[in-house]
Order: sequence, then C-alpha cells, then structure tokens
Amino acid sequence: MNKRHVTVSGVRLKFASAHMATLGNELEPLHGHNYSVSVKVEGTLSNDFWVIDFSKIKGITRDICDRLDHKFLLQAKSNLLSSTLEQETWHLSFGNRVYQLPQSDVAVLPIENSTAELLAEWICTQIDKELLNHGQTNINLIAVEIEEMPGQSGGFQLERTHTED
Repeated sequence: MNKRHVTVSGVRLKFASAHMATLGNELEPLHGHNYSVSVKVEGTLSNDFWVIDFSKIKGITRDICDRLDHKFLLQAKSNLLSSTLEQETWHLSFGNRVYQLPQSDVAVLPIENSTAELLAEWICTQIDKELLNHGQTNINLIAVEIEEMPGQSGGFQLERTHTED
C-alpha cells in the first residue's frame, strides 16, 4: 500500500515550560526545557491532491504549543505528586517539598508524568481532535516527536481507525 505524508517542525513549533517528572519514587527538581515539536501526518490525498495543507497542521500545532508556553506542566494524574487548586493557586506537594503556583502559570495536563513521551501523546491527541473538528477525515496516522534538548526526544504515534478513503 502506498503511503503519503507531510511533516512539519521547527519555526514556532516550540514551547518553553517547567516541570518536575517523577522517577521511581523520586521527584526531579523543578527545571525547564525549550521543547521543539515535530508532527508527521499520514493519509490519503484530498480532492486537492494533498494529505493536509502545511499551514493547517502548523497552525493547529502552534496553537497547542502556545497553550503550554511559559507554563508549569502539571501532571494531574500523578500518583506521587499531590496537587490541589485553592483560590486560584495550585498547591503541590511531594514528601516535605511544597510548591505554590498561580493558576494562570499552570497548564494542567491529564497525564501521569510530565515525560516527553506522555507530552507527545497528549499533544498528538489534541491534534487529532482539532483535525476531526476541521473535518479532516483522510488522516490515518499522526506521529508527534517532542525534543527536550538536542539529541533527546520522546514520541507518540496515533493510528486512526475513523478515516475515509
């Protein structure tokens, strides 16, 4: 079977965020990354003879990156990092370590850990939702790669079963 795809990366498909991933029963120190995002979209050709317009997939991805830019990435489903929202302040705790962050500085993500792999999965599912909202049903695969720093990345690939040929 022939496969066609487009890939976007680079300019403005990035975000700078802070996080604290859990490793085993430990919590990393609070730190940040300048994340870069690349997206590969595979599918059948549209009536215009393309899988998707580059500007459409870049725009969707850029909007998602903007939601994460200059935010603390809160792993809301963590079993180790406790988090509660009280009066527009997030209270985070891990053992005797306690953090307070303004609600406006936090991107709450429904993930278990703020690893590159899970960030890639979350971004991938957000892209999928947006493509479906735009009626883009010819896509059968979306792959997202998140680079934390040069030479260090994690990814996720979503295969759609709801496509039209």
